[in-house]
Amino acid sequence: MSTNLIKKSYDLLKHVPGGKRLFSKMVGRAAPYTGNIKGEVLDIRPGYARVRLADRRAVRNHLNSIHAIALVNLGELATGLAFIYGLPDNSRCILTGISAEYIKKARGTLIAEGTAPIPETSERAEYTVQAEIRDARGEVVTRVTARWLIAPESPR
Repeated sequence: MSTNLIKKSYDLLKHVPGGKRLFSKMVGRAAPYTGNIKGEVLDIRPGYARVRLADRRAVRNHLNSIHAIALVNLGELATGLAFIYGLPDNSRCILTGISAEYIKKARGTLIAEGTAPIPETSERAEYTVQAEIRDARGEVVTRVTARWLIAPESPR
């Protein structure tokens, strides 16, 4: 999905009944692997995104908690949306690295909040973006650090 498409789609759908859910499905279709966790976008604004992950069997591990890779996937989604939404219109980006710190077992509905710097230009540079994933009690279960590379859009 292009930067403009994320901004335009979310801004168009966020006030429509069911629009955020539709937007979430669109993101999942555009990025099928990310779509596997079925994260629901709750809010996006420049430098910030909040995404919910429902606890269900498909995202669990053998220890009856949410799988580590599902948590990283959720963190990538939150960091990516927070960063991409705030990008200049003439830019593109790609994930260049990601790491996670697992604080405690993740169970129940989770909320990931991504916070990102807002680049002023599309000049090639790498940015570090953070996400914290919390459980229903508000306790941090995972911290995700993602590195996003920004560059000017390629001429078509």
